[in-house]
Amino acid sequence: MRKLLVCTVAIMLSLAAFHTVIYASEVRVSVDGREAQFPDEHPYVDPKTNLTMVPLAFVSDKLGATAKWNGKLKQITISLKRDNIILVIGDHHAQVNGKRVDFKGAAVLKNGRTMVPLRFISEALHAIVDWQPSSNRVSIMTSVARVPKGTWIWDSSILKQDQDKIIIFARTKGLTSIYLQIDRDIDPAVYESFIRKAKSEGIQVEALEGRPEWAYTSKQEDIQKFITWVKAYNSSVGPEARFSGLHLDIEPYALSEWSKDNKIILESWMDNMRLIEKETKGSGLNIAVDVPFWLNTINVPGTDYSMSAWLLEKFDSLVIMNYRNHALGSNGIVDNAQAILREASTLKKKVVVAVETLESTEGPRVSFHSMSSEVMERELQSAHNQLAHYASYAGFAIHDFKSWKDMN
Repeated sequence: MRKLLVCTVAIMLSLAAFHTVIYASEVRVSVDGREAQFPDEHPYVDPKTNLTMVPLAFVSDKLGATAKWNGKLKQITISLKRDNIILVIGDHHAQVNGKRVDFKGAAVLKNGRTMVPLRFISEALHAIVDWQPSSNRVSIMTSVARVPKGTWIWDSSILKQDQDKIIIFARTKGLTSIYLQIDRDIDPAVYESFIRKAKSEGIQVEALEGRPEWAYTSKQEDIQKFITWVKAYNSSVGPEARFSGLHLDIEPYALSEWSKDNKIILESWMDNMRLIEKETKGSGLNIAVDVPFWLNTINVPGTDYSMSAWLLEKFDSLVIMNYRNHALGSNGIVDNAQAILREASTLKKKVVVAVETLESTEGPRVSFHSMSSEVMERELQSAHNQLAHYASYAGFAIHDFKSWKDMN
């Protein structure tokens, strides 16, 4: 009987060990709704601490942080924008932005790879972590604070005196792009100084121009002058002071003819967009086009192909003016964005979702004007949680710099 009991216990222990191995090998990780792939060392659950451990490379590949390894000190430094985490192999604490933080478990070396505790690192980088035991999945939702963001500066004369203030605001808000309207009467040295400062903070600057009249073929000379100026400017400065692209805000639907016979306007607009495509080919400039979120409902004349898809095929990205102040529900940010995001995902292009902070006459649910920055951030986080699984989703843009800066 005793031998039978010992044998039974041994079998149970071996099965438990086998279960742990299987359990560990089946841990899956998703970031913003997308399954993470681990071609080398796989994530596993540490049986002692019950923590999910992931290779250090995951932190940089999927969470967007910079990870550095110091072999002499056996120390890992993880940086993302203003967050800085320092861990030492085997220690049950870390330095997070200069403060000691104790945590369960430790970073370890396994099969020559540095493995770090997933929940601790993710939450230190302001992500939301959810363990789903039924599927052995760890789901990570990144913070909207880390999502790429852009804004429009329509009055470039402010660069003459407020450059440092603009950069400080941009850094605080996590901006990655500024769409800067070009005033050719401003000394190019002003643009050069500003772009250098912006790029040193990881912010790209796009040359912004456009008006509804640019849909007329009679305005092609104006379009060519704009493109020629940007190309000449970029040729005159080093890479650290160049515009990264053109940002076109034409909006032909604002013309009176649009409501009468938009076929003529559409064809004229398409001719001008073909001109832009031709004039910028090989220039190294990325081309972004501002469009209303409903442009997918307008077809290329004589076809059943949408204008939004037509533009996506020609240019690098669309910025959809999705001017709503609520993320969820009918006619909300998420609802309105999805059609063009689906088109862009199919075409392997990018879409930025834009919201408004200027006062609007189009109704109470259009703009974040008179609301607080905190309210807008909450709505953007809710929208991000729903939109992040689209491969085409490329973050948010807030219109515009001045009104956003004036929010509480």
